[in-house]
Amino acid sequence: MNKINEQIKSLFTEQVSNWDLACTNYAGLKTVQTKSFNFGDFDVKVQFNPARIVSSGAKVDAKTIAERLCFLCSENLPTQQKGINAGDYTILVNPFPIFPEHFTIPRKAHVDQQILPYFADMLELAKALDEYLIFYNGPKCGASAPDHAHFQAGTKDFLPLVNDYKRLKATHAILIEEDEHCRIFSLKNYLRTVICIEADNMVSAQNLFEKFFNKLKGDNTEEPMMNMVCLYEDGIWYTFVLPRKVFRPWQYTAEGDKQLLVSPATVEMCGIFITPVESHFERITKEDIISILQQSSLKIG
Repeated sequence: MNKINEQIKSLFTEQVSNWDLACTNYAGLKTVQTKSFNFGDFDVKVQFNPARIVSSGAKVDAKTIAERLCFLCSENLPTQQKGINAGDYTILVNPFPIFPEHFTIPRKAHVDQQILPYFADMLELAKALDEYLIFYNGPKCGASAPDHAHFQAGTKDFLPLVNDYKRLKATHAILIEEDEHCRIFSLKNYLRTVICIEADNMVSAQNLFEKFFNKLKGDNTEEPMMNMVCLYEDGIWYTFVLPRKVFRPWQYTAEGDKQLLVSPATVEMCGIFITPVESHFERITKEDIISILQQSSLKIG
């Protein structure tokens, strides 16, 4: 185990033991209700996690953001929340967890959430925290702090997409592009668009990601909507890019029995739907999952 992995495991143990909010929510995570829907070659899980209402129900419009204190700036952190220095970033235990071990990794500087200037940082974090995966929610794709650049980290084998990709690659992956150090695959028949960049070299990974990013961006001035996951194993970076079409599906704002408070971010796009309302957990169906993924995912030719 490398030094930073040891440090964050120690941080996690300390925070879950001594920070009341983290203690309560990680204890609650052990008893969350889950169910699973099968789609032939893969499953999508649904989790009833009431603590996540803070994120799923977060208002991220410009007015709300402007009027609240940034909860990722160091001066605004709760007194019980401690962190680990990681260069331009601080590693914090996320007190509203989805993963058995869940961390938020904000930049120390208060700058807008964006990926292109910090993609190399994501690769470096994935290599340093090689017992975890690193993920990114775009500013309009699930980030509850779109005004403060940050990544998150979580238990490596928790997201279904990662394990599905390894299992289905031989039959479901299509090679799009490659060079000496890097290959880009597309995962077919998976209900959503998934691009995976496999690289043994950071520069190649950066170049191919930037090329793909600019293709998605086109003539737009804003960052293309996307969620991302990155992990490092056996000398290879695996970067999953999930292009997005909409922030929230129509079910999110529907009324009565049609409402499902599901706000798709990286975790949902990777196969675990979080429902903070028990009645929504109980009535969500296979057809709802298909509808939400089809609305949320951007098809690319």
